[in-house]
Amino acid sequence: MTQNAPMASLSPTPDAGTGPERGQIVLLSLILVAAVANLNLSVANVALPDIGAAFDASQTALDLVAVGYSLGLAASVLWLGALGDRYGRKMMLILGILLSIPACITAAFAPSIEVLIVARIVGGISAGMAYPTTLALIAALWTGAARTHSIALWSALGGAIAALGPLVSGFLLTQFDWGSVFLVTLPLAAVALFMAWRNVPSHVNETTEPVDNLGGILSAVVVGSAILGINFAPVPGQGTLALVLFAIAAVGVVLFVMRQRRAPSPLYDLKIASRRIFWVAALAGIIVFGSLMGAMFIGQQYLQNVLGYSTLAAGASIIPAALFMVVVAPRSAGLVEQRGARFTLLLGYVFCVLGFGTMFVLWTTDSPYWQVALGYAMLGIGVGLAGTPASHSLTGSVPVSRAGMASGTADLQRDLGGAFMQSIFGALLTAGYAAAVSAAIVGAPNADQVTSSTQAQLMKSFSSAEAVAAQYPQYATAITAGAKSSFLDGADFAYLAGIIAVLLGAALVFFLFPRRDDERRLLAEYHATDAAAQAAAGDAPASAPAGLPVSS
Repeated sequence: MTQNAPMASLSPTPDAGTGPERGQIVLLSLILVAAVANLNLSVANVALPDIGAAFDASQTALDLVAVGYSLGLAASVLWLGALGDRYGRKMMLILGILLSIPACITAAFAPSIEVLIVARIVGGISAGMAYPTTLALIAALWTGAARTHSIALWSALGGAIAALGPLVSGFLLTQFDWGSVFLVTLPLAAVALFMAWRNVPSHVNETTEPVDNLGGILSAVVVGSAILGINFAPVPGQGTLALVLFAIAAVGVVLFVMRQRRAPSPLYDLKIASRRIFWVAALAGIIVFGSLMGAMFIGQQYLQNVLGYSTLAAGASIIPAALFMVVVAPRSAGLVEQRGARFTLLLGYVFCVLGFGTMFVLWTTDSPYWQVALGYAMLGIGVGLAGTPASHSLTGSVPVSRAGMASGTADLQRDLGGAFMQSIFGALLTAGYAAAVSAAIVGAPNADQVTSSTQAQLMKSFSSAEAVAAQYPQYATAITAGAKSSFLDGADFAYLAGIIAVLLGAALVFFLFPRRDDERRLLAEYHATDAAAQAAAGDAPASAPAGLPVSS
C-alpha cells in the first residue's frame, strides 16, 4: 500500500495540477539538495591543470578525477533510488548529504591522485543517495502543469549551478590551492541538510515492495566497468584491461536483463522502460546532459592550457551557459505544454549542434572571448530547452510508485551521459593529443635528440609538457606552442564527436518520439494501465503523469 502526503491544489483549474502545502519552500529545499550534487559535479574541472601539476598526473588520471563523481553517481543511482522508494526518500536524501561531507574533505586533502579519484567516486555515491530523491519527490508531490514547471526550475537551476561550479572554483584557486575547490559545497550542504530535515515530507507515495539488491549490484558493475573501459581504452599498454572491462559490462548487461525479467520486484521494470516515451526520452537526455558536461570538461582545460586564461577567467567564461539555461528552461516548460516534448527536444538539439559547431570551427589557439561565449551560450540554450522535456517525459510515463525508477533514469541522463561523454571526449583528447605530439616530435629538426623518456613525458599530458618546457628553457616556446596545438587537435576530435552524438540523438527523437497529440494519448494509456494495476493491487492511483489534466 502507498502512503500519500496531503496535497493542495495550486490552482482552481484542473490543468494546473496539484502540489504540496508550502510547495515553494519544499521545492527550494529539494533544489538546494540537488545543488550540492550539481556543484560537486563540476568543481573539479577548472582545477584539473593545477591537479595535474601537483601530482604530475597523466591525462587519463585527470580524466578519472573529472569523471569519477559522475561514475559513482551513475553506477549507484538506480539501486539507491529504489532503496529510497522502499525505505524512505527523505532518509536517503539526508544520508546522502551527510556522506558528501567526508567525501569532500578527503578529496580536498588527498595525498595522491589515486586517493583523490576514490574520494570523487565516493562523493558520486553520496549524490546517488540524495540527488535522485529530489526528482522522485517532485514526481510524487506535484501533478500536471505544476509538476512540469517544478521540473523546469529543478532542471534549470541544477544545470546553472553545475555550470557555475567552475566560476566558484576559479575564484578559490586565485587565493588557495586546488584542494579548496572540494570544500566549497560544505556550507551549502549544511543549509541543504537543515532545509531538507525541516521541510521535506516523509513517506510520500513510497512502495512496500522488496528491493532487488542483486539487480542493483549488477547495474553498478555494468555502468562502472563500461565507463572505466572507455577511459582506459586509449592508454598505451592498457588495451587488455579495457577489453576485460568491456567484457564485464557486456556480461553484466545480459545478467541484468535476465534478472529483471525474473525478479518478482525488479529494480528496473523493463515493461515500463520499453514504453516509447520513456526510453526515447532517456536516450535523448543522456546525449543532452552529456554534451554539457563533456563540453565543460574539455572547455575548461582548453581555456587554461591553450588560451592561457586564469582559473577565475576560465570559470567566469561559463556564465553564458548558466545564464541562458536559467532564462530558457522556464520557457521550455511552456513549449512542452503547448507544442509537446518532441518539438522542444528537437529545438534544443539545434542549439546544441550550433554550440559544438562553434567550438569546432571558431575555437583556435588565439580565439577572442566572444567566440568562447558564443559556444557556451548556444550550448546553454540547447540544454535549457531540451532538459525539461527529457526529464518531464520520464516522470510522466511511469506510475508514481515507480518515481524512483524515473528519477534514477533522469539522473542517469545527467550522470551516465556526463560520465560517458566526458570519458569519450577525454579518450579522444588523450589519443589525439598524444598522436599530435608524436607527429610533431618526428617532424622536428632535432628529433634525434629527444629521448624516449622525454617523449613519453611530452605525450603524457599538457601539464607534463609544461614541466618539460621548464626543464629546457631554450626550447620552452617551441614545446609550449606544440603542446597547445596538439591539445587543440585532440579537443577538435571531441567537439566533432559531440556534433555526431547530438545529430544521432536528433534523428532518434525525430523518427521515434511521438508528436504532441500522440504523446498525450500514450501518456493517458500509460496512466490508465497503471491505475488498473494499482486498483488490482488494492491501491488508489496517486496522481496522473505530468502534462495530463488532473482534477484538484
